[in-house]
Amino acid sequence: MIAPDEHPGVGQTVLLGGQHVLAMTGSTVVGPLLMGFDPNVAILCSGLGTILFFFITGGRIPSYLGSSFSFIALVVALTGYSGHGPNPDIALACGGIFVAGVVYALIGVLVRMTGSGWIERLMPPSVTGAIGAAIGLNLAPVASRGLGHGGAGTACGIFALLCTALLAVYGGPYLRRLSILLSLIVS
Repeated sequence: MIAPDEHPGVGQTVLLGGQHVLAMTGSTVVGPLLMGFDPNVAILCSGLGTILFFFITGGRIPSYLGSSFSFIALVVALTGYSGHGPNPDIALACGGIFVAGVVYALIGVLVRMTGSGWIERLMPPSVTGAIGAAIGLNLAPVASRGLGHGGAGTACGIFALLCTALLAVYGGPYLRRLSILLSLIVS
């Protein structure tokens, strides 16, 4: 994690940026694929959204805006998407996502006018943490299918997972920040 007022050196910035690209690529591509969308459009829109966010916040918040996994269950349920090829009801899905975007924007205006205290009371860390955990646990089967069915691929995936966990828990501050990149290199 990098604090908003922290400015790492060029070397660390390049390594952290590389790790971030590797980490975000998977989620930015997998989310749209699970809904039957084109991942190229998601990458383009996330890039444009990130640039816009950077300018709106004056670069004070180092963040990447990627695909939202919170829409996957809703899109699949509404469109009856089978999980293969393009989603035939993409217009219905995009319409729903657009409406959700308008609602998000209205909430953003409300937060700008009234402050964020009411959101923190409505959704304390125990609620937002549980939602994040539920999303992650629902995606665990996707990751386990990616490990393969035995052999070198499975061993490599498990080794990478163990390396990441060990570095995140026992590594120093610099190694913890680079745990994903280092695990991919080692495995």
